Amino acid sequence: MTGTADAPERRWVFVPGTSGFDAERRTMAGDVEEQARQTLRNIRRTLRRSQADLSDVVRMRVYLADAADFPRVQPILAEEFRDRPPVGTTMVCPLADSRMKIEIEVTARC
Repeated sequence: MTGTADAPERRWVFVPGTSGFDAERRTMAGDVEEQARQTLRNIRRTLRRSQADLSDVVRMRVYLADAADFPRVQPILAEEFRDRPPVGTTMVCPLADSRMKIEIEVTARC
């Protein structure tokens, strides 16, 4: 596909599974809400390196260690993506680090 003045070429940005690890503090919060918020901050930082933002996300996969955490995480995701919610899937599965309660991966189109 070639870009034109009317329809500039768009890029895909893939952000693999991202956790709530705070690299600056070298910590991970114990509660799922703060992990979800930190995960989104981490994703936003990664997207910005590709000149994209959360508003460009078209697909999101959320991995939860515990299904009971879904009602606590869903409002946070809904708030972040209220203007343009991506299609998404939420799965419950074991995560790589026992401290992790959530992991998110996204695909953006910008």
